[in-house]
Amino acid sequence: MANDRNAEWECAVVGAGAAGLSAALVLGRARRRTIVIDADQQSNRASKAIGGLLGFDQRPPAELYEAGRCELEAYPSVEYRRGTVAGGRRIDDGFVLDVDGGEQVRARRVLLATGMQYCPPEIPGLAELWGTSVFQCPFCHGWEMRDKRLAALAAGEEAVHATLMLRGWSDDVVSLTDGHSQLSADDERLLREAGVTIDDRRIAELIGEHGQLTAIAFADGTRLERDGLLVEAPLQQRSPLAEQLGAACTPGPLGASVGIDAIHRTDAGGVFAAGDICAEQPYVAGAIAAGSQAAMIIVQSLLADEFGLPYPPT
Repeated sequence: MANDRNAEWECAVVGAGAAGLSAALVLGRARRRTIVIDADQQSNRASKAIGGLLGFDQRPPAELYEAGRCELEAYPSVEYRRGTVAGGRRIDDGFVLDVDGGEQVRARRVLLATGMQYCPPEIPGLAELWGTSVFQCPFCHGWEMRDKRLAALAAGEEAVHATLMLRGWSDDVVSLTDGHSQLSADDERLLREAGVTIDDRRIAELIGEHGQLTAIAFADGTRLERDGLLVEAPLQQRSPLAEQLGAACTPGPLGASVGIDAIHRTDAGGVFAAGDICAEQPYVAGAIAAGSQAAMIIVQSLLADEFGLPYPPT
């Protein structure tokens, strides 16, 4: 791999999750000098397995990332480094990224692929169960939760959507309001007609062991036995790097994401983004595709600088 720490890179990929590794692979095959800086903070590492990813179904996320890093070793123009980008700024001919430890990385293009941080509700006992029997995505965990005793904790219209989604995997589903029911009469009717029980008790704690939920404890001292719980978990940016480089964030249903156009360009020239950091519905397969697409556009932008290749492509 490339090891000149004073080199100016053609592209710096910040983040080595599904999107970042996918992009780096395409950039490497295009013979572009690429550095990948990885803080090792992928949000799905809490899960035991990736659900629904072709070729990696029900395999641990760490295996996917290890396989991706190993594949990059075949391409001498790509270097992988472990580290956190603490900040960045634009310079005349590109960008400078400040990496923890005092190192500075210069690059002509930057691909933001840092992912997002999930923010589940602060309920005692939840953190120990997060990513296994307490989860945010039914497509990722529904198969493992099939035919079990499930519950959904959400508010308003999202409560109806989340709860009815779970009905595709189980006949035993409870909608929890935590004492803050915002359901309309029509919403309640819809849930009850679907065989869903609505529970308005205040939640005190989640009970479980070894990652497995066993019961939900309420403030009134009662319990509800459950095997799985779907919760709302808004997303937030891991760092201010996008805004430091001039890329605007836009509000979305799950949190503020980096705004991009149809070819993964942010509104800051030379800065691209892919994966959960700019996705309305984050999932691993989508992040892989987005990383690949963004990298192809970055290659074309570099060729436009060098040889006048028409850009953006039509």
